[in-house]
Order: sequence, then structure tokens, then C-alpha cells
Amino acid sequence: MLSFASDYVEGAHPAILQRFIETNLVKQAGYGSDEYTASAREKIKAACGCPHADVWFLTGGTQANQVVIDSLLHSYEGVVAAVTGHIAAHEAGAIEFTGHKVLTIPQYAGKMTAADLKAYLVTYHADESAEHMVRPGAVYISHPTEYGTLYTKAELVAIRAVCDEYEIPLFLDGARLGYGLAAPDTDVTLHDLCDLCDVFYIGGTKVGALCGEAVVFSRRKAPKHFLSIIKQHGALVAKGRLLGIQFDTLFTDDLYMTISRHAIRMAQLMRSIFREKGYEFFMETTTNQIFITLTDERKAELEKGCVLSFWEKPDPHHTVVRFATSWATTEEDIRALEAIL
Repeated sequence: MLSFASDYVEGAHPAILQRFIETNLVKQAGYGSDEYTASAREKIKAACGCPHADVWFLTGGTQANQVVIDSLLHSYEGVVAAVTGHIAAHEAGAIEFTGHKVLTIPQYAGKMTAADLKAYLVTYHADESAEHMVRPGAVYISHPTEYGTLYTKAELVAIRAVCDEYEIPLFLDGARLGYGLAAPDTDVTLHDLCDLCDVFYIGGTKVGALCGEAVVFSRRKAPKHFLSIIKQHGALVAKGRLLGIQFDTLFTDDLYMTISRHAIRMAQLMRSIFREKGYEFFMETTTNQIFITLTDERKAELEKGCVLSFWEKPDPHHTVVRFATSWATTEEDIRALEAIL
């Protein structure tokens, strides 16, 4: 069976597996104080053009989102997100589990606008009962979004300006960041994210790593005693080298961007095949996620030879499905899908 269900259905890039073998018997200190993690931190800071950044490694996206957001907020604060934001829709209430409400605002192709964010904050601060309400204490966005769409630099600048006006931090979820940075129409770079976000993370789980996300505090140091906060959340890995080795490898010889660009090329090929065969795109994207609207009968037929991902039901007789390419997708995979189509 072909599988385009997600971009983490494979294991790890062979270069990472090789590094694991090469370093396996080298004794190292734990909890991220090993030499490989130190090297990875420096390489990421160099790639971001942000020598003062504070870089930490967590095992997955939900852990990164929960730990970072909880560390940014006071007990009486919540985080503002688009209604389709991952923390609002697909993290099983992980943020609420820490005692913080996700405060949702409208989405447009998965994105929030600076105007809606400003309107939400104006309304909150104008309310005479504001002290009895959940205070918006941070803003969460993802790039790419859950619909595979991208913010422009101008959109990020506008959101940043609102955050500055109300003195609240901006946090960017970069679970699929490599595929966003490699998209052909983007004008956003790692350097831009360092300038515009208080904290963001560079996704590894979906971009070639066995697991792991690199959290980058770019505008200020991480909250005090951040390692203790990570441990309180049960997210501190004793063998921190597991994460450090992976990111040290991904950020050697531009591997992270090389494999991201490959996934984008495969997605462009797949997109052209869907278009040639007359399939209906639910939303236009240029990243590694492609959303197609199928009749339920057609979906059932395709699933006989291909694993795809359910996304949503626009009506009782149609289903939006997602096809995702990854660093490991081959042209042979795409041609096999073409034959099924």
C-alpha cells in the first residue's frame, strides 16, 4: 500500500541513523548537556542568524506547544489562536490541561489576521469586567498552517506590531517549518522568524528526524528554570543526545533544507497530476500538504491502494482528504499514485 497519510510515516533520514550508530558507544552527560546537543544549538543559532538565541530540544510538537505556552503565561492567562490552530483543534486539550484557555479568533485559509487579533484585544481591554475574564497573554500561530498555507512576511510584521502594542509574546509552531521555508512562493526566512517571533520551533519529527523539535527563544532568553519546567511536564529526555544528534545532523551541510526542498518538488509533481486528471482542490497550497475534495465513493476506491488522511466533511456526500509528501517520498511513489488515479 502506498501511504501519503502524513509526513512522518517513515522513520528517520539515513544520515541520522548512521550518526546514531557512529556515536552509540560514546559516553555523554544526560538531559541535553552533551556535546552533540551543544553543537546542534550553535548550528541552529548560526542558521537563524541569531547568536543570542536560547535553543532547547523537546520530543514532539504537542510537548513543545504545551511546555512553551505554559511557561509564557500567568495562571490567569490564555493564548490566542485561530479557530483551526493545532492547539485548538488537534491536541486533545493539552493546553487546557495546564489550566490555560485557548482563545479562538476567525481563520482564513488557516491563518489569523492582525486586524482580527487587534479587534479581539481591543474588545477585551475595553470590557469593564476584564478582570473576571481570561486575559490574553500570548499569541499562537503555525507556519505552515493546518491547511498547508503560509504567512507572508508582511502578515507576520502586522501581527508582530499588534503583539508589541499589547506587550504579549508571539509564538510560532513550526512543526512543518522546513516545508514552509522551502516553498517556492514564500518570502519568510529563518532570520525573519528570529526578528518577528519571541519563540518558535523548528520541526524535526515531520522533517527527517525520528522525533524532536528545536525550540528557539529568539527575542529573549527562555523563562527562568526552563529545564525544570520541561521536567515538570514529563518532557525532559534523560538521553538528551537522542535529540541533539538528530538536529546536529539535520543542520550539517544544509541537510534540513535539502530534504525539505525534495518534499516540495514531490508535492509539485503530485499537484500537477491531480490537476491534469481534473481533481478538485479544496484549498490551493504550495507546501507539502495537498487537500483534495472527493466523493465518498471515490475516496473508498482510492483507499483500496493508497492510505490518505481524512480532513473534514464539507457535506454528507463528499470528504476532504489530505495527501502529504515528505523527505522520503520518491518519484516512483508519485507515479504509482498516478497509476491508481
